[in-house]
Amino acid sequence: MSSTRLPPRVSFASLTPNNLGTVRKLNSVLFPIKYSEKFYNDILQPELEDFCKLVGTFCCRIETSGGQMKLYVMTMGVLAPYRSRGLGSQCLDHIIRTAADHQNPHLSAIFLHVQISNPAAKTFYERNGFKELGVFENYYKKLVPHDAWILEKEVTAGDAGEIDAA
Repeated sequence: MSSTRLPPRVSFASLTPNNLGTVRKLNSVLFPIKYSEKFYNDILQPELEDFCKLVGTFCCRIETSGGQMKLYVMTMGVLAPYRSRGLGSQCLDHIIRTAADHQNPHLSAIFLHVQISNPAAKTFYERNGFKELGVFENYYKKLVPHDAWILEKEVTAGDAGEIDAA
C-alpha cells in the first residue's frame, strides 16, 4: 500500500482588530524586530486585505519605486514546527498570484529584504523566481549582521491565477 502525502490545507485568514494580537505574538516569535504601532495600524488598511494574512503570517504594502508600483513583503514567516510542509511556498504563491491579479494599481514587481545571515531564506525566494538586486548595507539597525539582500521578482501575467477564497 503506498501512502501519498497530501498537500496541507491552508486557509488564508484576513487580519482584523480581533486577531491582531495573534499577529503581534507571531511576529515576536518569528522575527528579531519589534514592530511599531504604526506597522500594526497600517496592516489593517482595507486596501491591503489581500496582502496581509494569518497562517504563520505574511504582511505586505504597496510602494512606489522608480515610478512603478511594487509590492513590498514586510514579513513572511511560519512557526518552526510547521516549516517544511509547503506552507511558506503556499503563502508566497498566494502573494505572487494576488499581486499579478491586482489591477488598481497594477503592480510591476514584488520585493523584499533578507538578512545576510539567512541564506536558506534567500535560496527559498530564488527558487521562486526572485533575483538578488544587491545588498542594502546597514538595513537592520538593531540586528547583527546589519546588512540585507534585496530580492525582487517581476510580476508577469503568467503569475496570475484563480485565488482560492478562504
